[in-house]
Amino acid sequence: MTTYDERADLNDLTATADRVRRSVESVIEGKPEVVRLSLTVLLAGGHLLIEDVPGVGKTMLAKALARSIDCSVRRIQFTPDLLPSDVTGVSVYDQQRHEFDFKPGAIFSQIVIGDEINRASPKTQSALLESMEERQVTVDGHTYPLPDPFMVVATQNPVEMEGTYPLPEAQRDRFMARVSIGYPSPEAELRMLDMHGGVSPLDDLQPVAHAHDISKLVDAVRGVHVSEPVRRYVVDLVAGTREHPELRLGASPRTTLHLLRAAKATAALAGRDFVLPDDVQSLAVPVLAHRLLPTAQVRMGGRTSEQIVVDIVRHVPVPAANHREATSRPPLYGRQPQRGY
Repeated sequence: MTTYDERADLNDLTATADRVRRSVESVIEGKPEVVRLSLTVLLAGGHLLIEDVPGVGKTMLAKALARSIDCSVRRIQFTPDLLPSDVTGVSVYDQQRHEFDFKPGAIFSQIVIGDEINRASPKTQSALLESMEERQVTVDGHTYPLPDPFMVVATQNPVEMEGTYPLPEAQRDRFMARVSIGYPSPEAELRMLDMHGGVSPLDDLQPVAHAHDISKLVDAVRGVHVSEPVRRYVVDLVAGTREHPELRLGASPRTTLHLLRAAKATAALAGRDFVLPDDVQSLAVPVLAHRLLPTAQVRMGGRTSEQIVVDIVRHVPVPAANHREATSRPPLYGRQPQRGY
């Protein structure tokens, strides 16, 4: 049974999230589903990868989300000459005190905007791995905690691939979700010209929430209830990627955790203190697709990871009144999971 305090926390969450949503939507025209997914990742304590063609507002979305919250923000422009120490920091010798001082890098911020992340070398990209997973940075044997809340919002283009380094699987797996903004509708583009044709829409954007508010909301999201059948449904969806014959690499157990946490945030944004299967289904593509590796034959045929995820969602039984029927199913594609898939 939901207590009064829990309901109050949920009301605070939806009110604060609604203020942030309206603030970001004042900059990003006609993309409410993209803004909502960004908020979902923020409240789930994850990281967001924005992938789309140039000029559709990837960096604008990241900046609008950051400026809507009163917290520390750093932007990293990923270039081929960027060094790992530029991201994590470096120890500098102080000749007067005869000891080393740690100079924090750009990663020491509550919201980090990584622009064009795939234009940096794999060595520099890997500098983000520890921070994104463990919320800490280790330099010269010393570990330094990162601020709370902490979120990486990275952008990359799927075109203009010359001189870029695709993110390795371990890096992509640390992003809770991937989102594509897409082109605006003609009406939204016309409103954009009317409202933002003269000045940058970010100039007048003011924070509508504090960092400690976001930290409290992240804690509140963790308390959202997930029933055993829905938890099993999450596991079945992820397991379906490991059984699918068109995939040579399925989703990891980290994906299962990310999908569950994102579903909790989605339920909380809807004003509910419990997760529905619909919450899980709505997140399957953005949470799963960017982690999967289709076989060579599938890639040559033009079939995408997103289409495969949709196929998996159609096959996996949704929790029903008789949960035994929904959870005691045979392998989806006529075979057991194998190593290497």
